[in-house]
Amino acid sequence: MLLSSSFTPISFPSPKFTLYQNRSPKRILKMAQSAHNPVGRQQKIIVPNKHDEKLVGLLHETGSEEIVILCHGFRSTKETTTITNLAIALENEGISAFRFDFAGNGESEGTFQYGNYWREADDLHAVIQHFSGENRAASTILGHSKGGDVVLLYASKYHGIRTVVNVSGRYDLQRGIEERLGKDFVETIKKEGYLDVKNKTGDVSYRVTEESLMDRLSTDMHEACLQIDKECRVLTVHGSADETIPVEDALEFSKIIPNHKLHVIEGADHCYTSHQTELVSVVLDFIKAALQQDKATSN
Repeated sequence: MLLSSSFTPISFPSPKFTLYQNRSPKRILKMAQSAHNPVGRQQKIIVPNKHDEKLVGLLHETGSEEIVILCHGFRSTKETTTITNLAIALENEGISAFRFDFAGNGESEGTFQYGNYWREADDLHAVIQHFSGENRAASTILGHSKGGDVVLLYASKYHGIRTVVNVSGRYDLQRGIEERLGKDFVETIKKEGYLDVKNKTGDVSYRVTEESLMDRLSTDMHEACLQIDKECRVLTVHGSADETIPVEDALEFSKIIPNHKLHVIEGADHCYTSHQTELVSVVLDFIKAALQQDKATSN
C-alpha cells in the first residue's frame, strides 16, 4: 500500500518515462479528480476495427513509450468513474493511457449486441495494433467487469501482452443471466427468437437473440485462462461486497491463471463506489512494479 504523503521521482533510461513512488492513495485520487488535469492533453482517436466500425477513444498522452489500454464493462462506456479515474491517475504518474468504447457502445460505431466477448477482444486487438503501428507498446491491458473478461480473453488468444489487470471480471458466464433477463428468458427466446430487455420506463434497452445468448454461454473463461502465457502477469481485483459478480469468481481465476496476483478490497461493491482510492492505489502499484521489471530485463 502507498502510505507516505511525500514522493520521490525515479528516472528510467528513457527520458520520456518517470514514475513517482510513495504518493498517498488519497493524493493519487485527488489528482485524478483535480480540475488542474490538463484536459487538452486528452486526444480523441478513432480506430477502425476488423468490421470497419470506428472505435472512439481518448488518449491521455504523457509521451511515455508504454501505454495502458482501459476497457469498460457491459452496456458501459469509456466515461465511467472507474475507467476515467484510472486513466487520469496513470497520466499523472507519467504513464500514457487510452480508454475507448467497444463497438455498439458510447461514441463508437456499430450496434450493441449481447454477448460479443470474443468480438470485443478483437476490438481490443485493433486498438493495440493501431498503437503498435505508431511504435507504441501496449504494456498493460485493463478491464472492468465484462472488460475484465475481455482482457483475459485477449491474453489467451493473441499473447504478447506482458501485464493484464482484471477488475471484477466474471469467471462463470453461465451465471448472472437470469438477474438481467428474467426467470423465463430461455423459454421466451426459444419461442420468440429474441428477448427485449426494457428499462424502468418501459423502453427497450437492448435485444438478446438466441445467437447472442449462445455466444455468451459458449465463452469458457476457464479454458481461455489456461491458455494465458506463464510470462504474462495477471492481477485480479475484486470487491468483497460485489453485488453483481460474487467475489468467489475472483478466487476461481486465482486457481487457474499461472502468474496471478489476487487483491480483494474489503467492503467494495461492483463499481467501487466508496473505494476508488484503494482501487487506484492497488492498480497503480501493480502496473508500476511491472513496468520497472520490464525496464530492468530489457537493459
